[in-house]
Amino acid sequence: MKLRLDKYLADMGLGTRSEVKQAVRKGRVQVNGQTVREPEYKTETETDQVWFNGQPAAYREYEYYMLNKPAGVISASEDPRERCVVDLIESRKRKDLFPVGRLDKDTEGLLLITNDGGLAHRLLSPKKHVDKVYYARVQGRVTQEDAELFRRGVDIGEKKQTLPAELRILNAGEISEIELTIREGKFHQVKRMFHAAGKEVLYLKRLQMGPLRLDESLKPGEYRTLNTQELDILC
Repeated sequence: MKLRLDKYLADMGLGTRSEVKQAVRKGRVQVNGQTVREPEYKTETETDQVWFNGQPAAYREYEYYMLNKPAGVISASEDPRERCVVDLIESRKRKDLFPVGRLDKDTEGLLLITNDGGLAHRLLSPKKHVDKVYYARVQGRVTQEDAELFRRGVDIGEKKQTLPAELRILNAGEISEIELTIREGKFHQVKRMFHAAGKEVLYLKRLQMGPLRLDESLKPGEYRTLNTQELDILC
């Protein structure tokens, strides 16, 4: 892909468009071993070797990160008051990353961070009904009657009931443990579904979104790039 040199460098987070233009004009950028001083110089992103301030600056059109979102961080790219999930991706090169979907501030688990808008649309489009699997600890004994209610769809105070969901009871007791698969992403949906059943979610963690499952080796707040197999099944 052909790209202006200043845009190439700005896309890689090496400065604002005006800052990288100045750097180029001052001779701080080399392309294929030659100093280039024209910000409008057209680079070939797949083959040209670009160096900035003596360091390689390989172009990445898209970045894909799996994050185990911790509680206390909001699902956003930026916020003037709160710490955002994108702030946790310290190794990012692109400055246009965003979370695919949202998890509540107090919810943990799988969150995909990328700048691939097409992939985000495929995963989030209501028409796609992409499975989302959650683990939860719930105040109260969860029963097969609850599972049947969720299977039929739940009235959570909107025009339409929720789509049928699959509730698997892992442990039933004063505090129950469950796995829930839903196929939409309404605001606070899991918590509202259990509230409709007369119960309260104490802890919530997303385990899976579509074919992408959380890497169990990632602790809350940790992340990694997606591997080739994961990219193949997603893209």
